[in-house]
Amino acid sequence: MADADKTEKATPKRREEARKQGNVAKSADLSGAVVVLAGLFMLGATGSSMVQRMADGIHDSLAAGGSRDPVTMGTVSDLLLKSGANVVWCLAPIVGVCAVAAIVVNLAQVGIRPKTQALKPNFKRLSPQQGLKRIFGKQGLVELFKNLVKIAVVAYVVLSAFLPHMTDYAAMVGVSPLQLGGSIAALVKSIAMRAAFAYLFIGVVDFFYQRFTREKGLRMKKEEVKEESKGQDLPAEVKGAIRRRQREAARARMMADVPTADVIVTNPTHFSVALKYDGKSNAPTVVAKGQDLLALRIREIAAENNVPIVPDPPLARSMHDTVEVGQMIPEDLFQAVAQILAYVYRVAGRRRFGAA
Repeated sequence: MADADKTEKATPKRREEARKQGNVAKSADLSGAVVVLAGLFMLGATGSSMVQRMADGIHDSLAAGGSRDPVTMGTVSDLLLKSGANVVWCLAPIVGVCAVAAIVVNLAQVGIRPKTQALKPNFKRLSPQQGLKRIFGKQGLVELFKNLVKIAVVAYVVLSAFLPHMTDYAAMVGVSPLQLGGSIAALVKSIAMRAAFAYLFIGVVDFFYQRFTREKGLRMKKEEVKEESKGQDLPAEVKGAIRRRQREAARARMMADVPTADVIVTNPTHFSVALKYDGKSNAPTVVAKGQDLLALRIREIAAENNVPIVPDPPLARSMHDTVEVGQMIPEDLFQAVAQILAYVYRVAGRRRFGAA
């Protein structure tokens, strides 16, 4: 029902916020297909020179092995260095083109504006529960279906290119190794190119699917669009005035809760923190806190309503810095707060006994 209420397209602000969090339309299949195609084209362009360089390397190795000169560590080292250099020179163009293609296709999908927030570690992504939901939930089923379709399409393309030529290659018994190697190389190149273009088609479809799912996930409710438009249409001065009124209203609500507190923990002059414990909650709750003039006002209201004031500078400073209004105190402060509340209850009990 929550998704059904989101009928409006995402606003530019919503899109920008999603982008800052790394939520962009990107297809890994499209990136992989472009990289594979770039590598195949570069392999076709440099294949002959690569074969010639490797043949020269093998020739030099055989010539060195048939030489009558004694084999030393120096000759072996030179032979290994030449072989390594040949491999590097053969692979460097292909690796370089694939790297450039990967950068270009990713920039084309997500843009050139880097967002450092998406690079920050988020340990919520390591949650086993969320991982199981992705694997066995709706998203996992969609990914499984996509992978099955990709395998089926690529397999069909490969088999359609290979099966018609099976009888031709069966009849090539007795041909020269050079002719057989050329025929096999041509078949492999044809199959690889067809599979790569099929993979590219799958990647394009997946990219548009990723855009569709992202747009669907960014949809907003009509109320959300109205609230956002109100905030954007207002001048900066009006926005500031609204924020000030909101702060004043929150402060007024906080001051109204001071008389209901059980104790005020003070610094004793710079900080004041009002605590309330009803016996039903797991821990006392901070109902008000303040510094300097606000702290003084909290103490004045507490004195007017006979709320006990207990000075404890370290505890007051710690609660003021770590606990927000409306939150329960953390576990590491339980003992210190319990001692203060016990003291307050003892003093209140003695007063009631003396009055009786």
